[in-house]
Amino acid sequence: MSAVRKGGLGKGLGALLSDIENESSYGGGPDGPVNELPISEIDPNIDQPRKEFDDDALSALVESIKTHGVITPLVVTPKPDGRYLIIAGERRYRAAKAAGLDTVPVCVRDCTPVQIDELSLIENIQREDLNPMEVAQAIKKLMDDYGYTQERAAERIGKARPTVANLLRLLELTDAVQKLVSSGRLSAGHARCLVVISDPDKQLELAEKGCDDKMSVREFEKLVKNTKNPQKQKPTPQIGLELKDMIVRMQRTFGTKVSLLGNDNKGRIFIDYYNPDDLARLESMLSFLENNYNK
Repeated sequence: MSAVRKGGLGKGLGALLSDIENESSYGGGPDGPVNELPISEIDPNIDQPRKEFDDDALSALVESIKTHGVITPLVVTPKPDGRYLIIAGERRYRAAKAAGLDTVPVCVRDCTPVQIDELSLIENIQREDLNPMEVAQAIKKLMDDYGYTQERAAERIGKARPTVANLLRLLELTDAVQKLVSSGRLSAGHARCLVVISDPDKQLELAEKGCDDKMSVREFEKLVKNTKNPQKQKPTPQIGLELKDMIVRMQRTFGTKVSLLGNDNKGRIFIDYYNPDDLARLESMLSFLENNYNK
C-alpha cells in the first residue's frame, strides 16, 4: 500500500483527478488508502451533470466488472447522515450494482459543495462522457450557485471562454431542440445557429432539417439566415390594358418583337431587329414618320 499523502485537494482539481485515475482497486490515494464500502451506504449525486447513460456501454461495463471487478475507485464524500455521496464514478456505481457486487472500492474526500460540483463536471468532461447540453447546464449551475463568471468557469473546467459562451447559448433553445442535441441527433454547431429563431415551431422545424448530418453547419447556417431574413422579391410591375394594347400594335406595325420593361408610369420599350434588312426597314418607317410629322 502506498504512503499516505496530505492535501490532495490543495493541489488543484485537475491534479486530484489525475491521482484518482492512477489509483488501482488495491492502491493508495493521495489522502489515504482506497477503502471498500458497501454499495448500500453510497448515494448517487442527483445534481451531477451527467443525466443520460448509454445502455450498451453500461452493459459492457457490467460484464467487465463481473470479470475483473471495479478497477478505478469511486470518489465519494461523507454526508452528515453517515452515508457517502458520489463525486465521481456513478457509471461504475450503477454497473457494480447491476453486476451484483456488495462493496466497491472508494476514495473518500472531504469536499465543499462547490468542489463536489466542480469535480463532478470536470471528471465527466475529461472522460468526454457528457453531451453538450449536460455541459452547458453544469456550467450554468456553477454560475448560478457560486457566482462564477464565464471566464472563471472556463478556467476551472479547462475550456476557452468562447467555448463556454457558445455552450451557454444552447440553453436559449426550446426544450424540444435541446432534446435533439442531448440525443446526439443535432450537433452543437448546428444548434447554435438556431438561437436567432424566436418562433418555437419554426426552430424545431429547422432543427429537424439539420438532424443526422443532413447538411453541413455552414449550409445549415445559410438556411437559418435565409429563413430569418428572406430575400424580398420585387413586386411585378402592373401594366394597364392600354399599354399592353399599344405594345401589340407596335409589334404588328413594325413586324418584329417589341418588349416592355416597366409599367404605366415609367419604363422602356425595346424594338428588336435580327438582320440588316430589319434595321433598314425600321429606318424607312422612322423616316416616313418624321416626314409626315414635320408637315
